[in-house]
Amino acid sequence: MSRDKVVADAADAVADVERGASLAVGGFGLCGIPSVLIHALLERGAGELRVVSNNCG
Repeated sequence: MSRDKVVADAADAVADVERGASLAVGGFGLCGIPSVLIHALLERGAGELRVVSNNCG
């Protein structure tokens, strides 16, 4: 993935996330949850993830 941080879709955004990776997600309430990225991870079959959530809402 290039370093410009622009990707075509959610699948491209999570393409480098490997099984057993640690992820930090943030947001504010339900509107800030990265649900599209979470679904892309599920479709990709990523598993055994360690997820840290910093949700203020």
